[in-house]
Amino acid sequence: MFQFFHIKTMLPKAGNPKKNGTGKVRLSLTTKFSYGIGHVLNDFCASVWFSYFLIFFTKVLLFSPQLSGSVVLVGQLADCVATPFVGVMSDRGEGCRYGRRKTWHLFGTIMVICTYPFIYSPAVGLQDSETWVKTLYYCFFIVLHQFAWAAVQISHLSLVPDLTPDEHERTALLAIRNSFTVIANMAVYLLLWGVLQVESADPDQPITPGDSGKFQFVTYTTVVVGTITSILFHLGVKERQQETLLPTEDNVRTQQETGNSTISLFTQFRLYQVAVLYMATRLFANISQTIFPLYLHDNLMLGGQKIAILPLVMYALSFVMSVLIKPLNKYFGRRVAYCFGAAVGIGVSVWVRLGEGDIYKSYLIYVVAGMYGISSSALLVTSLGITADLIGQDLNNGAFIYGLMSFCDKLSNGAFVMMIQSWPCFPSCSMHYRDSLAYVCGGAAVLGSIAVLTMCDTTPPVRDQLEEERPKEHEASNSSEVAVNA
Repeated sequence: MFQFFHIKTMLPKAGNPKKNGTGKVRLSLTTKFSYGIGHVLNDFCASVWFSYFLIFFTKVLLFSPQLSGSVVLVGQLADCVATPFVGVMSDRGEGCRYGRRKTWHLFGTIMVICTYPFIYSPAVGLQDSETWVKTLYYCFFIVLHQFAWAAVQISHLSLVPDLTPDEHERTALLAIRNSFTVIANMAVYLLLWGVLQVESADPDQPITPGDSGKFQFVTYTTVVVGTITSILFHLGVKERQQETLLPTEDNVRTQQETGNSTISLFTQFRLYQVAVLYMATRLFANISQTIFPLYLHDNLMLGGQKIAILPLVMYALSFVMSVLIKPLNKYFGRRVAYCFGAAVGIGVSVWVRLGEGDIYKSYLIYVVAGMYGISSSALLVTSLGITADLIGQDLNNGAFIYGLMSFCDKLSNGAFVMMIQSWPCFPSCSMHYRDSLAYVCGGAAVLGSIAVLTMCDTTPPVRDQLEEERPKEHEASNSSEVAVNA
């Protein structure tokens, strides 16, 4: 207990942003670091969910591909319902004295910790039960887990516009967030690779029901580490108090000056463009992460260790790209940065469709994994930046917009995974996962490119001008408010 409060008092006032000589708001390194690790627990869960859920359910629990796809769809639909709900409630901020974003983050974190381990463990007390009973058991925990995961994701993303109005600072926060996402994914792959290497002498040995304990070890380890990073996030990030959406006179006046009503958002064509862009981006990233291990295991006939090593290569290159994407966005703009990532994604999708032979299987497949990582990182960071630009000064609708984006993302991902698992001979029987990976990811990259190229302006300049032109008295008032809230 003493150490807990000692750490808290040693942290600087991370929620108090400072301004440089140009008047731009600058966040402290403590705030940036603490924000970056605030999604690590979710990243652990997402990594196992997208990379190994189907492997675990089909190879360890011996569920049929169709049933496994159905369970994924149930989880994604639960996430679809949860994200707009969490977004609206987080924006309203009712009863959130701790901070409207951090309250939902804390609630979601606790629920994730309580549900995550049950998903990747044998059904407690149901080992001899029928499959449909086990399915209901897992669906129960998955629905709760997805609601909790959505609460953490939306509250964490919607903190970005709340913490700073500066476009480049927002891009920096998102890049740091994505860097820790990459680190979390790499940690999962290293953990699984280490466990498989220690307990298996044959690197080409396939995954079997006997590997259940290895998945449980990975699950419990990531829960412990993710809990620690979540605690550090709550200690290091100080949320500034924002107006709620409750119908007060001050709130109505603020909304008229700086934002839109929730209903009026649907009259903006740009909202639909960004939704398509975000959906296509997440579809590319998640399908490549989900289907790639199955492609390696079932089509290329690679063993369990390669299923851990190759995704590790993917995320190592993704980490490098997450560092480079900030200057690419800054100097060339979001449109160029996104099209770069899309071009790499289209190229690697074509390569997967045409690639064959021993050289491809033994060596070139590492290059393929790296290209997927580069493309995913560039697309994700840039699309999140474009979403933050859409929110702009409209902080009262920030979480709802992120929830709406996530709704499109989860619905499309769940539908495509269900279709891929339900139609094992479409477009071909022998190389089903290869073709699914190539066509779905390639098509998503093309769709995202069309969306970003049709946007009139991907770098709105109004926000920074408003910040610089704000009266000094208002700045002093805001500074006092931030100091009090910190």
